[in-house]
Amino acid sequence: MTAFTNHQIVLTAIGEDRPGIVSELTQLVSDCHCNIIDSRIAILGNEFTFIMLLAGDMSAISRIEHTLPTKGMELGLLTMMKRTASHVACEFCAGYTLEYTGIDTPGTLSKVTRFFADNHISICSLKSDTYDEDDELKMRCELEFNIPVEVDIDNFKVSFEDLSRSLNVDYIFRRIR
Repeated sequence: MTAFTNHQIVLTAIGEDRPGIVSELTQLVSDCHCNIIDSRIAILGNEFTFIMLLAGDMSAISRIEHTLPTKGMELGLLTMMKRTASHVACEFCAGYTLEYTGIDTPGTLSKVTRFFADNHISICSLKSDTYDEDDELKMRCELEFNIPVEVDIDNFKVSFEDLSRSLNVDYIFRRIR
């Protein structure tokens, strides 16, 4: 591991969406001599959200910690930072996506994520939204997850089938790795 990647920090910025905000933040990261290892952007309502995993030497990480609050205020953003370490991946036998859709019903996502937690499966990414179809509000969700070697995938799928029936959702599992 090089000195450049010795230290990592997660940076989150939230504020009103407008053109140029991504450029401003990525320029700040560059000016502080950090490298963007991973990032996600989402527009939720009228709010822009940006999450970045940054790497750099101790000086670069300290620089971003000291300059981001001022830049965030200047841009009208709520910002948060947390130092972290490189992710240690668990042993898994396969990676999947799960896509499900149905009538928007409060608590569905909570029950699905509880099912994953009860089966000792961590969710890698999650995206959910609602949409109108035939004068009904529908929901859709896509989760990405890895199956740990100790989890029986066939039993997991059968159990999820039971859950999907009780929640009245249609779903598709896709193996991705």
